[in-house]
Amino acid sequence: MFKTTEDSRIQISQLMKPSNANFGGKIHGGYILSLMDNIAFACASKHSRSYCVTASVNKVNFLNPIEVGELVTMKASVNYVGKSSMVVGIRVESENIRTGEKKHCNSSYFIMVAVDEDGNKVTVPGLILTNKLSAKRFIKSIIRRESDTKRTEDLENLYKNVENHLEQLKDYNVKIDFK
Repeated sequence: MFKTTEDSRIQISQLMKPSNANFGGKIHGGYILSLMDNIAFACASKHSRSYCVTASVNKVNFLNPIEVGELVTMKASVNYVGKSSMVVGIRVESENIRTGEKKHCNSSYFIMVAVDEDGNKVTVPGLILTNKLSAKRFIKSIIRRESDTKRTEDLENLYKNVENHLEQLKDYNVKIDFK
């Protein structure tokens, strides 16, 4: 079975309230992350027709602050599918409802896994790529996955052979004082 990205695309909008703000009057990043996790779950569950859990979040950069009173819109789509996993791409935008000015606040990728009632992984439908943008997003997910695998291997190697990397620290604001 295969589905298009349009079959599971989700969009939500929510007005940002003072109760979700920090002391500086900006919306808490953690609150935005919670909303993103909810839309990732909804998108992945809609695609897989299964309960889904968050396996990881690939890079979260807060590009612009979100103000109290702005309307936040999140758009999510399944960008990649594996056997039981899916990469859900999420774009976060805020809009000043008085001026109509919009700003891109965040983009992120949530890796979701479909599971059954007992927590066992289940196979998800494949993805039909209907345009170049969906193909680009699928390929970018493959590249991110390969890059993450290499990064994990490099970091594991560092922990096994830290002595081979100590010379790198000479250009940093650090003092080595092993005792």
